[in-house]
Amino acid sequence: MTVSGPIRAHKDSLPIRAIKAVRRDRWLFLIMLLPTVYYAMFCYYPMFGIMVAFKNFLPKEGIWGSPWYGLRYMRMIFADEYFWHVFFNTIALNLTNLVITFPAPIIFALLLNEVGSVTYKKTVQTITYLPHFLSVVVIVGMINDMFNSTGIVNTIIKGAGGETKAFLTSAAWFRPLYIGSNIWTNVGWDSIIYLAALSGVDMQLYEAARIDGAGRWKQTLHVTLPGILPTIIIMLILAMGRIMNVSFQKIWLMMNGGNQQVADVIATYVYQRGIVKSDFSYATGVNLFQSLISLFFVIITNAISRRATETSLW
Repeated sequence: MTVSGPIRAHKDSLPIRAIKAVRRDRWLFLIMLLPTVYYAMFCYYPMFGIMVAFKNFLPKEGIWGSPWYGLRYMRMIFADEYFWHVFFNTIALNLTNLVITFPAPIIFALLLNEVGSVTYKKTVQTITYLPHFLSVVVIVGMINDMFNSTGIVNTIIKGAGGETKAFLTSAAWFRPLYIGSNIWTNVGWDSIIYLAALSGVDMQLYEAARIDGAGRWKQTLHVTLPGILPTIIIMLILAMGRIMNVSFQKIWLMMNGGNQQVADVIATYVYQRGIVKSDFSYATGVNLFQSLISLFFVIITNAISRRATETSLW
């Protein structure tokens, strides 16, 4: 039997293929619906508010009815000496925080990975995860109770023959308290992704390293760290995107007249100018500049990572 003409495969159009894909994976699309709506409503839709930075915003006129001011507020921001003060406060606090806190969950995950007892490992994980779920108000309250003039830390110092210190009102102690509490609350939670990455390292590589005479330290250097390096790099790029962001609630609760010179950051400055003083356009301009700086850090870090390790977000 012969066929008189060529056989043509039937191809559905793009809309039909899309409908079939939605029907086939309808439960996956349903799972995606809630986060998609969340990001659309609370992350992308508010981006239209960027226009406020270029207008003399009048609440009664709304965003579109307010008069256009162009780059006037941007020039005011760049000429504001106190803005640069809080800008460098933010950079100093976040860079110090990044340098100290970023390696902490990696080191913790590496140490926990060496523990042989499953019961002990799960107990430690549970204990270190718990602080992550405490509210910022509770954490700052604990800091105040521990480090005030009659707190447990000053009591120990006084009992050892030393002089009590004004930890809470000292500018020199603000950053250590802020960063130290960040490590305590986040090291266990942030280590989860590194523990997951460690579980994916090929065990045959460890066996080959042991045959070559490598001890635990060399196995960590030459097998474990290279195995989780892509995860570390991706997390670093994401962390650089948050380099200008700090916990407003925590800063605001910890800030007082004694440490304001180092504690006042862009987030608190925006609140004071935008909410307290109702200078909405100026505050929006500061926030826009902050976002652009964060974007710059992400692009630069991603480009360096792509060239150096061939691992990047895009």
